[in-house]
Amino acid sequence: MRSTILAATLLAATAMATAAKADPDNFTEVQRGRYLATAGDCMGCHIGPDGKSLAGGNLLETPFGKISVPNITPDNETGIGHWSAQDFYEAMHEGKRPGGTHLYPAFPYTAFTKMPRADTDAIYAYLRAQEGVTNRVDRDTLPFPFNIRLLMAGWNWLNFTPGAFRPDPQKSAAYNRGAYLVEGPAHCGLCHTPRNFMGGDKDGEHLQGGALQGWFAPSITANKRLGIGAWSEAEIVDYLRSGHTERGAASGPMGEVVAYSTSRMTGEDLRAIATYLRERGAAGAAAPQPVAAGDARMQAGAAIYEDSCAACHTRDGSGVAGMFPRLADNQLVQQPDPAGILHVVLQGSQSVPTPQAVTAPAMPSLRWRLTDQQVADVATFIRNSWGNAAAAVTTDQVKAMREATAGIAMPQRH
Repeated sequence: MRSTILAATLLAATAMATAAKADPDNFTEVQRGRYLATAGDCMGCHIGPDGKSLAGGNLLETPFGKISVPNITPDNETGIGHWSAQDFYEAMHEGKRPGGTHLYPAFPYTAFTKMPRADTDAIYAYLRAQEGVTNRVDRDTLPFPFNIRLLMAGWNWLNFTPGAFRPDPQKSAAYNRGAYLVEGPAHCGLCHTPRNFMGGDKDGEHLQGGALQGWFAPSITANKRLGIGAWSEAEIVDYLRSGHTERGAASGPMGEVVAYSTSRMTGEDLRAIATYLRERGAAGAAAPQPVAAGDARMQAGAAIYEDSCAACHTRDGSGVAGMFPRLADNQLVQQPDPAGILHVVLQGSQSVPTPQAVTAPAMPSLRWRLTDQQVADVATFIRNSWGNAAAAVTTDQVKAMREATAGIAMPQRH
């Protein structure tokens, strides 16, 4: 994890005290910019080595190599101190930095382009109001030929169309507010939409889930088996506010989103997001036939589950409310890509603490005691028991995840 969650929790408590009492549309420009920067989870990527500024320096994993995150404090030498409001708008709207060179789409200008000038100006005002922090970041970390920024002109031509958000006049104000947040500042599709070979969105699969830094960001469409179609509005709001429901606990990259962003947003905006996601409609493939209970992999997996998992998640997969997520009818474990469940089994996980749910239960790593075959078997069992249905997990998938997470300690949250 890129920073200590202790800092995030303290910041969250302060921000919630402000955000929960105010309508973001009535903030002063700097305050409104702060709220929009929070909705956009700027801290999640741009957090500096000090754990509190936006001084950057993190390395983001991409399929094309690691990209270093820039310093966006108003430092004149290493940050954006010399940027004008127009420079900032062009970065957000067109993916270009001063001088016209192209930004990489790891910076989600493909979503930020939907933000009106008034909102980008507010964020700019907020950033300018922060203390400048000197932190020189190496901005040339990608290997050849991906380090040639001119290639981004071709990428943009194929994958990006600048344009403002347009509300749907046939929908409610809550739906349109949620649509703006999800598709604009919150840029949910950056993680939750699968990518084509160039790193652009796959056509027709918006928000249907995507691979991300060794995890799999699940579908957030209204699909009941894979997405949030079976979730109530209250469940979605609770998850975004606290990071916890009986269905799951936010960890990995989503834990950072909750810690730095959604836990600090107003209830009204969280309900708007829930409204939009629930009304967008279901998408995704039909459920496969579950692996038969008599299959040797299922029988082996059942024994491993009884020995290593049932004490917390219970024999019937119902979990323990507020502590251990239920696995029965669990959307995450049924995703087409089993990366999420494999990451947790091999790496362990600790959920995010928030002011609304200060306890952060953890799951220990099982990589030291389970072979690749055993991990594949227990994952297959979980993905096909208690009404779940998903493709069997292979030892090759487990081996790949074991290699990807080797030497990476489970993040510690306090």
